[in-house]
Amino acid sequence: ILRATTEEVNGVWQGACYPFREGLATGIMNVEFTPQGQLIAGGFTTNRQWPVRGESPFAIQRIDWTGEVPFEIREINIRPSGFRISFTRPVDPGTAAKSATYLLSTYTHIYAAGYGSPEVDQTTPQVVKAEVSADGLEVNLTIDGIQEGHIHDFDLSALRDREGHRLLHAKAYYTVNEIPSGNRQ
Repeated sequence: ILRATTEEVNGVWQGACYPFREGLATGIMNVEFTPQGQLIAGGFTTNRQWPVRGESPFAIQRIDWTGEVPFEIREINIRPSGFRISFTRPVDPGTAAKSATYLLSTYTHIYAAGYGSPEVDQTTPQVVKAEVSADGLEVNLTIDGIQEGHIHDFDLSALRDREGHRLLHAKAYYTVNEIPSGNRQ
């Protein structure tokens, strides 16, 4: 299950998606929250050869929140010179301030009548600078090589919070349709 955030940039909607839950019994087709806040996920596997990690032909599963907020990427927003990443817990400033902590690649897909496409036009933008906010809940990344019309694939596996914990989900994917106007230092 993925979650998504969106924002409007230069009159165009774009945003990011983030892994939310993994390891479910089958391919998920629908999710819904109960009035009690439980997440019900249901799905099935078909003979269409869609890639499904779960092994059950069908399943309905309930996901209960423990009440503890994990260390996660809260949101990614684009800026004229890069991205602002917000977190659910303060990051370790020593790790978070290092550009090498953030791995970034981009790609796009071939839009055609046929189903599916390989990843094409891959690039590797460079993280030039990482600035941590005073409260540790945000990092502003200065990027050399943002690509309009591309998915920006973030890998934050090296990042830690102040207690040394890894992110529960270290991947995020931001689709850049537009780069905001402004100072692109």
